[in-house]
Amino acid sequence: MTTAEKTTTLPFRADHVGSFLRTEPLKDARTKFAAGELDAAALNQVETEEITKLVQAQKENGLKGFTDGEFRRSWWHIDFIENLNGFEGYEPEVGYDFGGVEVRKYGFRNVGKISFNPNHPFLAAFKSLHDIVGDQGVAKFTIPSPNEVFYPGYRNEEIYPSVEAYQADIQKAYIDAVQAFYDLGCRYLQLDDVHWGFLCNFASDTEEYAAEKRIAAENVQAIIEAKPKDLVLTTHVCRGNYKSHHSLEGAYDPIAEELFGQTDFDGYFLEYDTDRSGGFEPLQYFKGKGRIVLGLVTSKTAELEDKDEIKARIKEASKYVPLEQLSLSTQCGFASTEEGNLLTEEEQWAKVRLVVEIAKEVWPEENN
Repeated sequence: MTTAEKTTTLPFRADHVGSFLRTEPLKDARTKFAAGELDAAALNQVETEEITKLVQAQKENGLKGFTDGEFRRSWWHIDFIENLNGFEGYEPEVGYDFGGVEVRKYGFRNVGKISFNPNHPFLAAFKSLHDIVGDQGVAKFTIPSPNEVFYPGYRNEEIYPSVEAYQADIQKAYIDAVQAFYDLGCRYLQLDDVHWGFLCNFASDTEEYAAEKRIAAENVQAIIEAKPKDLVLTTHVCRGNYKSHHSLEGAYDPIAEELFGQTDFDGYFLEYDTDRSGGFEPLQYFKGKGRIVLGLVTSKTAELEDKDEIKARIKEASKYVPLEQLSLSTQCGFASTEEGNLLTEEEQWAKVRLVVEIAKEVWPEENN
């Protein structure tokens, strides 16, 4: 069997990372809910209505994989993690620093033994999306990677004296989570991962850095090896996305062997919209399974990229990965937090249409 024959049909040739700008009715409902003017049931109804419209908009703009835009969450990662057993959300004294921009003050911390919560609210969120999508296309769902709880200081050393015990419980919680989503009908799941971007930014020759890379690869590979065979599992490597700002930089070179050579994702959504992510040379470590999704169209600004320039970059990437194993997307989502990036909804959809149009021209013989 050739490499091309092994290639999955997901990710799509024209795909997207997952989040979309929150609509005005949704923002208004969330404001009223926070003020006590709207109850949870009413908020849920607005969310469902807006997600239904969003799925239709994704379809009308040429996509075939549909997300809920992360409309039921405030953060791309915290909402999921704080609802695992063993974590809680809290308000720290300062927020994350995004290139001099302080984000909203909210975080999570380890307060007990970690396991998957069978009543996790994301299960109901996926079920709702799955029902809305129906037979219109593929329902894609996103959750943060397990690596998001492995930054320095997140492990409570009184609860977990050893990183090995912490790692084992995190992996088990995620394996159980993936199975729970699968049991509800999920067949396209994505692990969003800023930790790899963190490792690109803070590369070093130390033993500690080598151990961090090893642990990051082990965490996701354990999930990959345990997942149902017909579940497409992808990852998105991010360098931060808050109100059109990024927080990390660095090429893929320091992590390429671990990320591309030691993990078996069905797809890798990679930021490549600016030179902060380096060149395509690290893709030579890609093992040949699934697809590399080139994030060549930025979601941070409104200006549309030149089609010919994007096509030229795809051709350049094909020196390292066969064209039949490449796809195209925006470099990140449009709203990793509910604040969203600094562009309008119409500008957002223009970006999506650009991705779809270029994909059709690069892979004209395909319908995905």
